[in-house]
Amino acid sequence: MKKIHYSWYILIVTFAAIIVAGIIRSSSGVFIIPFEEEFGWSRSQISFAFAIGLFVYGLSGPFMAAFVEVFGLKRMMSYSMALLAIGLLLTLVMSQPWQLIIIWGFIIGIGTGLFLSVLSTQVANRWFTKHRGLAVGILTAATATGQLVLLPVLAALVESYSWRHAIAFIFLLSVIMLLIILLFMKNWPSDKKLQPFGELHSNTPQVQVIFQTQNPFLIVYHSLLEGLRNRTFWLLAGSFFICGFSTSGLIGTHFISYCMSYGFPLIVAASMLSFMGIFDLIGTTVSGLLSDKIDNRWLLFWYYLLRGLSLLALPFALDSGSYSWLIIFSIFYGLDWIATVPPTIGLTRREFGLQKSAMMYGWIFAFHQLGAGLAAYGGGFIFNAFGSYKWAFLLAGLFCLIGSLFVILLKKHNPREEVF
Repeated sequence: MKKIHYSWYILIVTFAAIIVAGIIRSSSGVFIIPFEEEFGWSRSQISFAFAIGLFVYGLSGPFMAAFVEVFGLKRMMSYSMALLAIGLLLTLVMSQPWQLIIIWGFIIGIGTGLFLSVLSTQVANRWFTKHRGLAVGILTAATATGQLVLLPVLAALVESYSWRHAIAFIFLLSVIMLLIILLFMKNWPSDKKLQPFGELHSNTPQVQVIFQTQNPFLIVYHSLLEGLRNRTFWLLAGSFFICGFSTSGLIGTHFISYCMSYGFPLIVAASMLSFMGIFDLIGTTVSGLLSDKIDNRWLLFWYYLLRGLSLLALPFALDSGSYSWLIIFSIFYGLDWIATVPPTIGLTRREFGLQKSAMMYGWIFAFHQLGAGLAAYGGGFIFNAFGSYKWAFLLAGLFCLIGSLFVILLKKHNPREEVF
């Protein structure tokens, strides 16, 4: 019987860690109304704290990429998961809005920074040569799947018991995941006396030592300067800003509240997000496979175009009051939730090379989270101003149509010709 390469075990551990970090990050949507009711905080105050968290975890991405290169993958994953556990514990004793900002804006924001931004790229680059796009697709799918699939469980805990029981549940998950990381995670294939999966030549050491003697903050600074001078960087960053605005920022933060404003129960709304997570796992994994074979520009074009059309249709689906239309939207949108990530990473790797791709993607992802943070806060602001989320979702749909035009301006891309 052929022995399974250890890279696949690393993929499983990383997938599980991203799932846990994702559900912690996205649980904010379940807690908005319970926090309003218990503490008397306004929707915009709560949205502001969650918006900071979205932006902080995006901004921390390039720094996390540098810290991983200097201090090691296993150590940074362990520190980040421990930070998430600490943030969840502190949530149980908070009582003031500024505490929510510190905990969910900064502690949990930084804790999720590694798992939900650059980790999939770094693991795929280190452990895979063959099927690298597939590995990125699987790990990227975990980002949204983790953020969505357990939301009905959290919603049921909130409705049957309290939001504190839901926090305790995800705290337990974070502790279990920390132990798994400590037991099974490895930094490099060489730690197991292996080459990356599919690697025919011994080139891992050169990649491994490139950053280890450098100041991580200088690495981040120089990578940003390189990106700002590059046209491709700006096109990818601009389209990814729109991606963040239209996914985790708006749907991830306000979709549940939007559905509840039309009379849909909390568990039903959370189940729709969970449904999206299941179909995202399919859509993003397939996107990873396609990104190994098809011009990534055209993948991005269709993803943004179809997402924009679905967001423009959502307010009318909710107006109908039909569960069937809501289910159709959840399936269609779920397939496209973060299918944009594998081709975006592929284009970043093509433009900046394998060794710099995680760092440069970290900066591009920072723009993604800038858009997410703006949508998280802006959605709450628009709700307070107009008493409805409708204009926020219509605006996101229009932005996606614009994003589809950004990516067509990129250079033609043939992934089959890439050699790293």
